[in-house]
Amino acid sequence: MSAVIAPSSPAVDLAAVKNKQHLAWSSGDYAVVGTTLQIVGESLCEALDLRAGERVLDVAAGNGNATLAAARRWCDVVSTDYVPALLERARARASAEGLPVQFEQADAENLPYTDHSFDVVLSTFGVMFTPDQDKAAEEMARTCKPGGRIGLANWTPASFVGEIFKTIGKYVPPAVGVKSPALWGTEARLRELFGERLDSIAIERMDFAFRYRNAAHWLEVFRTFYGPMHKAFGALDSDRQDALAADLIALAERFNRATDGTLVAPSEYIEVVIRCK
Repeated sequence: MSAVIAPSSPAVDLAAVKNKQHLAWSSGDYAVVGTTLQIVGESLCEALDLRAGERVLDVAAGNGNATLAAARRWCDVVSTDYVPALLERARARASAEGLPVQFEQADAENLPYTDHSFDVVLSTFGVMFTPDQDKAAEEMARTCKPGGRIGLANWTPASFVGEIFKTIGKYVPPAVGVKSPALWGTEARLRELFGERLDSIAIERMDFAFRYRNAAHWLEVFRTFYGPMHKAFGALDSDRQDALAADLIALAERFNRATDGTLVAPSEYIEVVIRCK
């Protein structure tokens, strides 16, 4: 009897996926949403126990929440993202506070820095969205000094944000073969990603509460300004847009803990401190 050979899976075109993601994050205006998350960057910098004068690299920094938090602690900060418009918003925020930050356009999967350049390498809800997760983790570890720290804030799979992406995926399926960003919100995946490069890992489960006038207001803001959702709605006809909107409203109401008509929807994330070897 002849052996049955299973067909091989087609190779994932990560460059094409990255290009689509770049277009998504460049659409809308993420800074409108991003600025509401500032408390996460502050909390992560405290968990990292940052010290004045340390060299800090913020990877996939967006509009600079963790960047500003580190700069407020007198660190020497390099803030990077591959979307120039987001860096401009972060630069304006730093300028308004008189914070000396170095902003540079850079790809999280190919950081333009020498090995062991930084005392701390961090990312809040940023690096978790890279298509090539292994490469991004490798780059974070490569640029971190031995004994230095990697800090992460990542949404968990069962969080409000994790469920948002699952809901969107029912209407606009993600690229086949690309791992879910929410895997960065699990200890098992982090240990796979950083492997022998980590000396220790500390994980704290946290909640960030999305606070809006009501569920409809939340959807209006996210649909308009949050790039991935903005692009998803743009890819659908009007009937499918209405169906997606209804599902997202129902999801927001499921997570809502407010009883006064407003929206207070906690979304779980993990705050991670990795000590590098």
